[in-house]
Amino acid sequence: MDVAIIGGGAAGFFSALSVKEHHPEAVVTIYEKSKNLLSKVKISGGGRCNVTNAETDIKLLAKAYPRGEKKLRKAFYEFNTQHTMDWFESRGVALITQEDGCVFPVSQDSQTIIDCFLSESERLGISIKLSCGVKAINPNEEGIELDFGEWQKTFDKVIVATGGTPMRKGFKWLEDLNLQIKDPVPSLFTFNMPDENITELMGIVVKEALTNIQGTKLKGDGPLLITHWGMSGPAILKLSAFGARILSECNYKFKVQVNWVNEVNNEKVAQVLEEIIRNESNKILANFRPYLLPERLWHFLIDRCGLSQRAKWSEIGKKGINRLINILTNDIYQVSGKTTFKEEFVTCGGVSLDSINFKTMASQEYPNLYFAGELTDVDGITGGYNFQSAWTTGYIAGKLG
Repeated sequence: MDVAIIGGGAAGFFSALSVKEHHPEAVVTIYEKSKNLLSKVKISGGGRCNVTNAETDIKLLAKAYPRGEKKLRKAFYEFNTQHTMDWFESRGVALITQEDGCVFPVSQDSQTIIDCFLSESERLGISIKLSCGVKAINPNEEGIELDFGEWQKTFDKVIVATGGTPMRKGFKWLEDLNLQIKDPVPSLFTFNMPDENITELMGIVVKEALTNIQGTKLKGDGPLLITHWGMSGPAILKLSAFGARILSECNYKFKVQVNWVNEVNNEKVAQVLEEIIRNESNKILANFRPYLLPERLWHFLIDRCGLSQRAKWSEIGKKGINRLINILTNDIYQVSGKTTFKEEFVTCGGVSLDSINFKTMASQEYPNLYFAGELTDVDGITGGYNFQSAWTTGYIAGKLG
């Protein structure tokens, strides 16, 4: 059996290795259009490669995917995060789990993952062809012909794992097969706030914040990082992922509401502030921080709601308490633009999930054509989830079921 893998990235390599695991006799070739292999693996996680997440509850794991949750929930029963960790560790890659659930190689070096894939490919006899882009796919009675421009070749099975692309035209060669394509738009990005002076607090992290996009049901939670251009961190990145299409439609101009204290019940916040007034009435407002907020942020918020930092807690009165409650739980900022999260470019969109049989990852129309990875309309939040969907879909596609 002659099998072609289009794409030398994470999903492409995992697909190829899965083919050889399930069909040792198969002739497998990876075709990569560029001169570089596994380039996204190389830069991910700041060069450390966040290979997966430690979440083992399938339902909770699937909820990390704004697009593909239902389809992946079933797929994860076949290959999930625990399978991923076992796979790497059984091949000599020691892993470590951080407090936030992100899983990295103990080496803290993405090259460890790349070396693992390359050595496994060599051991199993997988061929790798660089600078070899596919121009067109032509299914025929004999199999699937790939057009490389100056030459063509027919394969028994083909797995497409070319990754995401920012422009719809990047999917034209697949649209020519009448495959349904969902428009690609950016996912996982940070918020730019050029007109907001909170950027002066760059570097401050609030460990547990709640966020939402004004006028929508979009919500995020987790650490929030203030940057020199705006806001980042999981509480923001979740909003960008789940709101990818909505935020694209409004041209990345919207208002984000921030709950700095991770408390949705305003009465409880009022109780905390009133207790401070009872017990610390003579303390200066600036010197006594509720919820142990970062000092610079607390001073910024006092100024933002029009109170004096030098006032005593006993002097702010009911109006002052209400102002503080509002700024702590419903602080609003204007967003005008986005920035790619680190160097990790993720898109939503791609080959429609309706075009794919997720039990096999095969095309509904062309049974010998398979798909894996971000090329499909599947994407996850930050934390190792996007690589996990690449491993899962690559593993299933490689079974060639």
